Amino acid sequence: MTTQADRTVDQLLRIPLAQCPPVLITGGAGYIGSHAALALLDLGIKVVILDDMSTGSSLLVPPNAVFVRGQAGDAELVSRVIAEESIGAIMHFAASISVGDSVSQPAAYYRNNLVETLGLAETAVNARIRAMVFSSTAAVYAEGSSRPLRETDPLGPINPYGASKAMAETVLRDIARASPHALSLGILRYFNVAGADPLGRSGQNSVHPHHLIEIATQVATGQRDMIHVYGSDYPTEDGTGVRDYVHVSDVAAAHVLMLQTILAASGQSLTFNLGYGQGQSVLDVLSALSVASGRPLPYRFTGRREGDPASLVADASLAASLGWTPRYRDIATIVSHALAWEAQRTKAVAVAA
Repeated sequence: MTTQADRTVDQLLRIPLAQCPPVLITGGAGYIGSHAALALLDLGIKVVILDDMSTGSSLLVPPNAVFVRGQAGDAELVSRVIAEESIGAIMHFAASISVGDSVSQPAAYYRNNLVETLGLAETAVNARIRAMVFSSTAAVYAEGSSRPLRETDPLGPINPYGASKAMAETVLRDIARASPHALSLGILRYFNVAGADPLGRSGQNSVHPHHLIEIATQVATGQRDMIHVYGSDYPTEDGTGVRDYVHVSDVAAAHVLMLQTILAASGQSLTFNLGYGQGQSVLDVLSALSVASGRPLPYRFTGRREGDPASLVADASLAASLGWTPRYRDIATIVSHALAWEAQRTKAVAVAA
């Protein structure tokens, strides 16, 4: 299996969209998975969504996607779906993603993020799947770097969520490398995914929200009285945590490009960051959302959360070799799209009630 060199990847080849096979998306009824489904469907590619609906929502499932309820690690079910729907590639999003919950419930995170991924990978190899794109995270990196993080920087996750994803990356690489049918693997390490589909077709719809922008839009739309800011004494400019917020539609576009790329060469393995290389503090985000909503957002400082790093910013220059050109890289656009979605979602929920 070929692997990428240290930040010297030349412009990569991609198969034409017309040659993309049907794609199975695990976790496709979730936030990022549903946006990837929309991106593929918009390009005329058949999508089959597999989701156990433990955190997914029927509101986010595109009407023109095939939907199957179940778990990614269910070998019998996944094998049947692959055969019946002529699946040629997999995008694996299904995972537990709350840093705080991973600290208090580590066993559940290792079971869902690692064991289920292992089962899916074995099934993919047995079914001769050509390519798999894996949803990973910047939480796999070690803390302490003062510069944007590169793909070659040391890994050292500080919470079980990041550790489960780092382990899953290793498992997938090993299985793909040993695959007799040359399974190609693409790993995308997200920084902080935010925003919503500009056409209003999908966005965050969590039962128990934990993303800053999702919670803040609920304050802006009057569903919450205030927002807690966890930590005011970080070694950052204003004392609050700094993150590289990347628009979910740009993330979805990167998945399509990664899929086209790893389908072009069997046995290829690539790992890329997805971010904009610019950090926004918690207070920066709240300020941008105040402007977008036309009202101040009440907030209160509280203690740091265990497992939260001070700063996470990407060096995503390597992703340019995919042809990735982000369209929505400013925080004002990101929070505006998120706010529009939340206002729309709130009305839909009220009507349904």
